[in-house]
Amino acid sequence: MREDDDVDGRVTLAEVATQAGVSLSTVSKVLNGRSDVSRPTRTKVEQLLETHGYRRRAQAAPQAPLIELVFHELESVWAMELIRGVENVAKQNHASVVLTESGTRHAPDPDWIEGVLRRRPLGVVLVFSTLPDRVKRQLRSRAIPFVIVDPAGDPEPDVPSVGSANWSGGMAATRHLVEQGHRRIAIITGPEDMMCSLARLDGYRSAMAMAGLDVDPAHVRYGDFHVQGGFDHAMELLDGPGRPTAVFAGSDLQALGVLEAARLKGLSVPDELSVVGYDDVPLAQWSSPALTTVHQPLRQMAEEAAQMLLRPREPGKGALRMELATRLVVRQSTAAPPAPAAHP
Repeated sequence: MREDDDVDGRVTLAEVATQAGVSLSTVSKVLNGRSDVSRPTRTKVEQLLETHGYRRRAQAAPQAPLIELVFHELESVWAMELIRGVENVAKQNHASVVLTESGTRHAPDPDWIEGVLRRRPLGVVLVFSTLPDRVKRQLRSRAIPFVIVDPAGDPEPDVPSVGSANWSGGMAATRHLVEQGHRRIAIITGPEDMMCSLARLDGYRSAMAMAGLDVDPAHVRYGDFHVQGGFDHAMELLDGPGRPTAVFAGSDLQALGVLEAARLKGLSVPDELSVVGYDDVPLAQWSSPALTTVHQPLRQMAEEAAQMLLRPREPGKGALRMELATRLVVRQSTAAPPAPAAHP
């Protein structure tokens, strides 16, 4: 970083160093993501850079431009759909995709930022709820754009994001079961601290209320979006005479767990139990029976996020928030509930 690099023409890096009470080389270290700077000093410099509107001057594109895609876990087919979406846009722009697994579903590990500053990607797509303020400052000061896709939480107004209509999806799934004639409908949504889980649950509750149906608290479960979670909850839900006649699983993977639990309980799907999933990942149509599910446009969400990174932002414009539509896909895992047994 040259000493005469300016901050929107208003202040030089040397002046930032003077205001921070540090050397110019320390400012350079902060800009380049070096770890040998104390956190208080790093924070002070970053705040000054942000206050003065610092943006790194445009440089020639690197020989191998990268789009970085960051997950907290990479083991599900759901993640593969997002990867394919980012890959599609990267290929169109002659870029490569680097995958990073880091942190929890709420934020990447603190040491991730040092690596991304060294890699200097064209932009970063993150599958998290949001980003800590410190990380946002560091990315912005290096002119590295970022977008959150399918946010687990409700991102702040300054965080660009691409999500989907989770409430509408939950409503559509439940309404379909109601229209089939079901009255005892259970839900296995996702983790309780994720906005998408709560939105799907709200859609379920709204559809039940509109149909004049009570929600049995025992029929509301918080899963983990994985097969095992769906299986464990379904084994409990399907145990006993008051079992539900239908289960809305908040992900296709959880729905697969419900199908396996039904098999072990000796229940035929859909004759004795209807099951609706969520996401419409490719394997949903190959389950037995083929899964009725809510199509969440995962690949398109990732494509929109990657394109958002590469699209020039107009100065002064707020962060773009995009929500894509969901739709119900009816297959063979849902039907009318079994008729009540006749009493002699």
